[in-house]
Amino acid sequence: MRSGNGTWKGVPPNDRVQAVVDILSLLADKQLQLKVYACVIEKKLFSPNDILARSFEEVASCFDDYLKTLYKKKNPQRGLVILDKSNYEEKIQTLSHVFKHVGHANGQLRNFAEVPLFLDSKASRLIQMADLIAYWIFRHFQSGDQRGYDLIRPYFARYGIGPVSGLRCHVSPETEARLASLPVPAHPFPKATPKTIAAASQVSTPEDQSGF
Repeated sequence: MRSGNGTWKGVPPNDRVQAVVDILSLLADKQLQLKVYACVIEKKLFSPNDILARSFEEVASCFDDYLKTLYKKKNPQRGLVILDKSNYEEKIQTLSHVFKHVGHANGQLRNFAEVPLFLDSKASRLIQMADLIAYWIFRHFQSGDQRGYDLIRPYFARYGIGPVSGLRCHVSPETEARLASLPVPAHPFPKATPKTIAAASQVSTPEDQSGF
């Protein structure tokens, strides 16, 4: 979307920016009640062989802990982990089995209804939205572009005592200092497109709901 490649080729930059804003603004929709879980790892702090396991452990255990808080509130739920198809499918399945039956650094996964599922992102708008969220979190920490991140930040899951945040960060003090002193963006994002109220005789379809 940002570079105007693929299906976004030929779409004017202003329209692509507006699509990003409108999609990320869905996080503010109280009816959807979307929550974000993310793990940020600065590569130089970890062995390359440990990054996948650590990031999956952080996100999965975060989600599992959130489901645990619902259970304690007499609202038992089971979660599903759905990922974009990748070369990591076998490794993720193995990690999930280990975390569930053996355990991870902070316990065991106990609230998942199924093993992780994988599907082509082109078949799921929620996977596309997750990709977009991950990208703009990356943009913030890697390049200091905070525009998309500012739309995401209020919607990291909050749960438990404290409360605990759904964002887990492993970055260097230098990166923390750089992000703490970011200037105001020279080209801020526009406001989200106002929602329109459909006439009673009209029925909106899922195809009408997203910029994808």
